[in-house]
This record gives sequence, C-alpha cells and structure tokens, in this order.
Amino acid sequence: MALYEHIYLARQDISAQQVDTLTEQLKSVIESHGGKTEKVEYWGVKSLAYRIKKNRKAHFSLLNLDAPPAAVAELERQMSINEDIIRFMTIKVEALESGPSVMMRKRDDDDRGERGERGRGPRGERDRDRGERGPRRPREEAAPTEEGSF
Repeated sequence: MALYEHIYLARQDISAQQVDTLTEQLKSVIESHGGKTEKVEYWGVKSLAYRIKKNRKAHFSLLNLDAPPAAVAELERQMSINEDIIRFMTIKVEALESGPSVMMRKRDDDDRGERGERGRGPRGERDRDRGERGPRRPREEAAPTEEGSF
C-alpha cells in the first residue's frame, strides 16, 4: 500500500465537533477499502489567504494514510460530494512523519539566536555607524543654483 498525507478544509460555520464527525466518516471510508489511518491532526480554524467559496476562514485537518490508491480515489470522491468540505489535497509521500506535524509544533524563538549584522541592536539602533552628519545649512543657502529648477 502507498503512503499519503491528506489535508482538507471544512467550512468555518460548522463546529469542531462536526469536523471530528466528518473525520471519522472519512476514516471509515479508508478502512472499508482496506487502508488505515496512521495519524489524525486537527489544526483548528485558520484564516485563508484568499476567499474560497465565500469563506475567509476554515477548519484545517490532516490525515496520514496507509491505503491503496482505490481507497484514496473513493475518499476524494466522497469529499467532492460533501458541501462542508471546501478544499482538499492528497500527496503521496515516501514516509509518514512520526510525531506532531510542523503545524502542531510550538514555534521556538530561542533557536533563532542573534539577528546578525543587518538587524537592529538591543535598543532599536543600527549595528553600523554612519558617523556625524554635521550641521544643516540654512534654508536660503539650499536654494537652487539655476533659475527655474526646483
């Protein structure tokens, strides 16, 4: 059997409990065709980059599947019929990721370290020194030298 990562987006106006019920239905479709669901992750409601079928937000869910291609085809057919699912994508992978996915991992700001020479210093100062500019000239001296130019 092949390994797949399957992500689907459900409408924002259904509840999280309805999304869990929907996920259980999809798992039963896979299992009825001889496949198994290795991992299920609910990522929550997130904003979309652009509107999809008049929705600005959606429930995101991930399924890691070990299933034959016929089971995935049936899963996608069922999803295209369901009005609560606004988008889905299935990707065939070499190996399934063990542990939490990237979306579920906590973002670690500690491993970033210092920003380097291009960033700002601890108080918002630039790292490089531009030196002194000197005094400004009075406004009359800054007038254009040629007539009619600005």
